Order: sequence, then C-alpha cells, then structure tokens
Amino acid sequence: MNTRITYPGSLTDVAGLEVGHCTETRRPTGCTVVLARQGAVAGVDVRGAAPGTRETDLLQPANLVQQVHAVSLAGGSAWGLDAASGVMRWLEENGIGLATGYSLVPIVPAAVVFDLGVGDARVRPDAQAGYRACMAASTQPPAQGNVGAGSGALVGKLLGMDRAMRGGLGTASLCVNGVTVAALIVCNAVGDVIDPATGQVIAGARTADGRALLGTRDAVLQGELPQNLLAGTNTTIGVVATDAVLTKAQAQRLAQVSHDGLARAINPVHTMLDGDTLFALATGASGKSADMLLLATLAAEVTARAVVNAVRAADSLRIAEMNWPAAGDLRPAS
Repeated sequence: MNTRITYPGSLTDVAGLEVGHCTETRRPTGCTVVLARQGAVAGVDVRGAAPGTRETDLLQPANLVQQVHAVSLAGGSAWGLDAASGVMRWLEENGIGLATGYSLVPIVPAAVVFDLGVGDARVRPDAQAGYRACMAASTQPPAQGNVGAGSGALVGKLLGMDRAMRGGLGTASLCVNGVTVAALIVCNAVGDVIDPATGQVIAGARTADGRALLGTRDAVLQGELPQNLLAGTNTTIGVVATDAVLTKAQAQRLAQVSHDGLARAINPVHTMLDGDTLFALATGASGKSADMLLLATLAAEVTARAVVNAVRAADSLRIAEMNWPAAGDLRPAS
C-alpha cells in the first residue's frame, strides 16, 4: 500500500463537520458523506463542462435556503446521485433538516465522478450506500486513498485508459489566526496530478510502455493527440470548509477560489471531459469573521494539498488486462 501522505490535517478539523465512507466490496466504487448536523452556510462552483450534480441551484446566494445539512460525493456517474437520498433518510431519522411545518426536509447537495469503467458498471452507489456512509461518519480523520467516492478514481486518462494511473480521495487542512480551512477532494481527473511544492508530475498519463510518467502537458504541446474519451468520464469533486462565519455569497466565493487549488495541482483541468465541482461549507463554529483574502489563500492551498494526498494515498489496481499503478510506483517524467 502506498501511504506516503505528504500534507497534514483533514476536513474534520473544521468544528461541526463529520465524514463517513461507504466502500463497495464488489468493485472499486463507493460514496462519501460530509455531515453538518447543525447546518452550514454553503456555496458551490462548477467549472467542468460535464458535471453530475444535485441541489446546486439552491446554493446560489439569491435563493431561499441558507444552510445545508450534508454533502454527498459518490462514484457511479449519474447513478451515484441516488446516494444522496439515503443521506436524506438518515438525516430525517435523526431529526435533522429544514423545518417546513409538515416534515423535515434535509438539504443535501451532491456531486458524482464517473468510475463505471473500473470493474462491473452494474455495481454503483445507491441510497443504502449513502445511508451507510452516514452511519460511519465521525469527527475522526477520514481514511484517504481508494475509499468511499475515491474507490474507483483514475487520473491521466487523456491518452487512453490503458495509460492511466490511480486517483483517489484526499484531505488536508490549515489553521491561521484561529480560523481553520480544510478540503476533501475526490480526484478522478483526465489530467495529470502535480505537486505544486516541486512542480513535478506525481501521477498521470504513462509512456507507451507503461513504465514511466509521460507528462501530459508537454506531450500535447509536442503534438501527441488525446484519445477519444467520452465527456464526463472523469471529474474532480469535493468540499472546502471553514469554521469562520460566512454569508452565502462569501461561501460561493470560497468555492470559486478553491478551484485555483485544482489548477495548481491538476493539468489540464476544467476540461470538456471533466465535471469539476467544488462545494464550500462554513460552520461558523469559531465565531470569527475571517478576512476573505486569508480564507481564499488557505482554501486554494488546502485544495491543492488534498489533491496531492489523494494520489499519494492510492493503491495500484489490476482488473482483467488493465493495470493502473499508484503514485510512487513509476519513475518521474523526464
């Protein structure tokens, strides 16, 4: 197992949040839930051209609902959106939701990644998986790598699935002046993953013989054409969170600037083949109204670090004739 996680911290360092995974045993897929039992002000920003999402319109600052109670992240492409229904059921059973005067309505935005090409595509996260992820949720640092929504993640697919590597789920956090910002990212990108600290590609497309990292950007610049890939068969999704007090408009801004972290750690990013979507949550547990410049700086940084952790914690995988190595299994791009 590759457990060389470089960056410290996790999303659960933000007071008021819990994280739980449900990892499918029949093939590499699953779902991950971020619970905010007391509610959290939320925003969202979708940059990829092929998103799979649920309940994102209500997060626009001008719309009515002010807080969400969970975020569901899942594999399984659009099928995985069903996991959010199980999250809603668990929240209702535990007395959590928007009071309507008739019943509680838990607010659960969701996003999915496409992992149907990894094993039996008939196996995908469902409502029961979302429910189980809630049952497993806690304030402990969550497992990273190929767990939950990151179970079937791959990266570096621009030159074909047979030259890809393992993606995964990663998390990281920072605390400055008494305010914590953290990210949890599921990296299933078409592009390569780069460690911003070194500028080195650490996972991505491989050379034709499969033995070394290629460096997708340089290969494309030199005229190597991408292979035919179905739009939406990729995508990086996640949650960026803080314990600062934010308005809904500020939460949306935090989601927007967090994509800067994706741009630092993934190349290419936000493509026509990706559905990159980031949610922002603000629990307000610190009681502090932090400066947005500070929050934006921290948000981009923890997002990039979480992407790096996602591939550094991943395991290699072999299914039939496909062999997808993990970061650290190959020599760097020349």
